Parts: sequence; structure tokens; C-alpha cells
Amino acid sequence: MKKHNFSAGPCILPQSVLQKASEAILNFNNLDLSLVEISHRSKDFVDVMENARSLSLELLGLQNKGYKALFLQGGASLEFLMVAYNLLEKKAAYLNTGTWANKAIKEAKLFGELIEVASSKDYNFNYIPKNYSIPSDVDYFHCTSNNTIFGTQINHFLKTDVVKVCDMSSDIFSRQMDFSQFDLIYAGAQKNMGPAGTTLVIVKEEILGKVSRTIPSMLDYRVHIGKDSMFNTPAVFPVYVSMLTLEWLKGLGGISAIEKINNQKATLLYSEIDRNPLFKGFVTDKEDRSKMNATFNLTNDSFSETFNNLWKEAGINGLKGHRSVGGYRASMYNALPLESVQVLVDVMKELERKA
Repeated sequence: MKKHNFSAGPCILPQSVLQKASEAILNFNNLDLSLVEISHRSKDFVDVMENARSLSLELLGLQNKGYKALFLQGGASLEFLMVAYNLLEKKAAYLNTGTWANKAIKEAKLFGELIEVASSKDYNFNYIPKNYSIPSDVDYFHCTSNNTIFGTQINHFLKTDVVKVCDMSSDIFSRQMDFSQFDLIYAGAQKNMGPAGTTLVIVKEEILGKVSRTIPSMLDYRVHIGKDSMFNTPAVFPVYVSMLTLEWLKGLGGISAIEKINNQKATLLYSEIDRNPLFKGFVTDKEDRSKMNATFNLTNDSFSETFNNLWKEAGINGLKGHRSVGGYRASMYNALPLESVQVLVDVMKELERKA
């Protein structure tokens, strides 16, 4: 029996996707060859890439709106650099909500002036800053929609006329919103979309080509757009599994359907965290709680051994919190069944009975 996988990443994947992916490793499209053996230039794989890119735009509601979808490599970590390389001429504005925003800021500082419009560092990033403004004279504004380590999520994005960039690595395709408010979205696949190894970039083509510097080919979005994400050999297997996951999501009814399920999972777990006197949430403002990554602690550490034994005996995996926060982190990505959350809640109730 498969474990209840609350790992923060790489993520849990739908069982049907894993089944199809495993079959493709042995024999893809009845070619009597593995997916990872065929040419990435063959029609069979080009069709995969085109389908993955098309589905990405379709699910986000961005078809025919001037956006291009790319599957690149290097993870969000390389996007921290690529965003600045392609967009930063003089200065940019960043919202600092945690570790990944900090890393993005570090890379962008190599290319120009950085304005940190707000930060939640003063309380170890356990809230989303409010009441800040975005300067009108910056090349772009950058934010991170969901913070896996600290368990916060932006639920209200400021309107601005400047180019808006968002790192959606850990909550893309999980909730409905007007994605056209962003000019560039990037997301590592390994949270909600597929295995580690590929990164989805959604970019409005008109924002590119504005910087004066020469951009190396591998770091130039326009080069990748011109080659339909095939400028270099793509990460064939991660792209294929991402395509399968997007097909699975579309079959469920798209983002609107999965959002309802995600809301149920988050409500179930947070209700228990708030009800059970043995637990407390890490995020101070309930409005800022992440529906993807619930972070919580025991109110009495003397129960940690008992609780750890209980959730491990229940077949739960990946519940340990990040060292920056401690405690526990339950990552509830799209493919995590509601039943797995119920198992965790039952374990939390069992601990209360034993206390």
C-alpha cells in the first residue's frame, strides 16, 4: 500500500500518471523503444512538448493572449538569474517573503539596483507583508506566491502597471486567479506538476528584448521561444510526466475543480490544528496560511516522540518541518487525496486521546 505522501518536494503524483509514465519507460507509443531512448527531435516527442506547452496555457486561461510556454531546465534557481538577465535594466522591486525570495533577490542584485518593497523577515517570515506599494519606475516587480518552508501564501496581489513576475513553483495550477495579471510566471515542476528536472516558464513575449546587455543564448527567453523549447535537448521524461499530469488535471475539470478539493483538504487540516490543544500553527494570520504547505508545531515537545511514532505507523511520509521552522509541514499538493489528510487528522486526534 502506498504511503500518504506529504513531502514538500518532489511532490506526490497521481497514480494514473505514474502508471502511464512507467509504461512509457518500457515502450513508448508502441515504438518498441523507451521514451528516454527516442530522439527528442522525433515527431513522437515533439508532440509531447507541444501538448505540454499548449495545456499549460489552456489551463491558465492564457491562450491567444500573447504568452508563450516554455519547458526549461535549472529549476526556479536558474529562473532567479534568467528573470533579471532578461528584464532588469536599471532597477527592480522585490517582495521578500522567505528563503526563495531571498535567493531571487541575491541573483538579481548582480544586474542592477534592487528595491525590497516589504519583508516579513522580522518574524521569521510567518506572515505576508501588507500595506506596501510598488514603485512605478522599476523594470519589474517580483513576488513568490507560495512559500513552502514557512507555509504562507499570497492571497491578494497588488495591481500595478509595471511588469509583474511571479515564482509559482509550489502552487501553480492549484487555485483559480486571473493569471493574465502576470507578465512572467515560472515554476519548477516538482511541486504540483511532475518530477524534478524541468521548469515551466510562461512569458508575455512583448516584455522581452528591452535590456541593452547581450544575453547568452541559453539564458535568453527569446532564443527558447524561437526554438519551441527545443534549443537544447530538453528533459524528456520530466516534460512527459508534466504533460500527463496536466492531462489528468484537465480531465478532473481543470483548476476550478482541483481548487475545491484543495480547499477541502486545507480546511480539514487547519480546523484540527486550531481545535486540538496539542498543536499550534506557525503562520500568525489565518488569511496568509498556505493551502499547499501547512506548517505547525506541538504545544508541548514532550509529545514529539509519541506523535512521530503515530504518524509513521499510519503510513505517513514527509511530515517533518524544515529546519528554519521546525515542527511539522504537511504539503497538500494537487495529487494528494483528501483521504490522506483525514489519516493525518485522525493521528492528531489519537495523540490528544493519549495525552
